[in-house]
Amino acid sequence: MTDLEFVIIDELYFICNFNELLFNTSIEIQELKSTLWQLLEQDLIKCLVEEEEQNISLVDFELNFKKYHYIASKKGLLAHNTL
Repeated sequence: MTDLEFVIIDELYFICNFNELLFNTSIEIQELKSTLWQLLEQDLIKCLVEEEEQNISLVDFELNFKKYHYIASKKGLLAHNTL
């Protein structure tokens, strides 16, 4: 897990939207977006739409990443806590 991934998962112990993540981490938009996608691909975080977990395609993510909410998955929390 990279330092950047660690910082993001640290914020995702509770549901958080994109703007909250952006504010709390001070990561640039594009870097945050690409890292979120990487975390989703690794199943380290979950994407929520209207409080329901969703499997998001890259196309949907590219279009709507600012609208989604995110939370760390069990796998992500375990990886975060082992460092």
